[in-house]
Order: sequence, then structure tokens, then C-alpha cells
Amino acid sequence: MGWLDRLFPGAKKKDKSAAAPASAPKATAPSGETIPPERVGLDGEYDESGLAKRVAAAFDDDSTLDDIGTLYVAQLSSKVVLKGKVPSQDYLNKAVSIAKGVDGATEVDSSQVAVGS
Repeated sequence: MGWLDRLFPGAKKKDKSAAAPASAPKATAPSGETIPPERVGLDGEYDESGLAKRVAAAFDDDSTLDDIGTLYVAQLSSKVVLKGKVPSQDYLNKAVSIAKGVDGATEVDSSQVAVGS
């Protein structure tokens, strides 16, 4: 099980060749309106939790960031919120760095993450 499966059961991205990249800034809704980057889902569709899901998918795509089962991803508008516990500051720094790189993330809040075993 990976980050996306654990945090968002049932959320599936298409295979890597067809999946929307972490950056999907110009997606449009069926009404023709542009979807805000933080609301773009895994496949370019409108999704309230789109940013959090794309961060989880980005975590899955980074082979150095194991899914430890004690770190969670949420979002408040365009702010990524990390919660839980990580084994080291280096691990947290890596997670924050990856989250900051996802399109639509304007801020990453890791104040709710405890560091250490």
C-alpha cells in the first residue's frame, strides 16, 4: 500500500504515462471555468482534495520517502497540512520539500508533525 491508497482509499491515478502530472494549472471544469490549481484532481478533474491527493501521489513517486503510516496529508485551500509523526527531521524536510513542489501548494504547514521515535 502506498501514500495515496492509505490516505485516500479508492482514489486511483491512471498509469504513469496517462496520469496528470503534479502540475496541472490549466484544467477546466465542464462549465468551461478554470479550476483553481489546488482543486485539480489526479486526472485533471475538479476535486475538493485535489492538492492533498497530488501531494500523496508525489510522495508515492519519490522512492526515498517510504510510507511510514504515521504521517498524514490534508489541505486548507492551497496550504498543504502535514500531521502525525516522522522518524527524523531529514524525513520531514524531504516531505515538506516534495509538498512545496506540487502545483497549487502556496504553503506547507508541518507544525502538527512530531519528530522522533
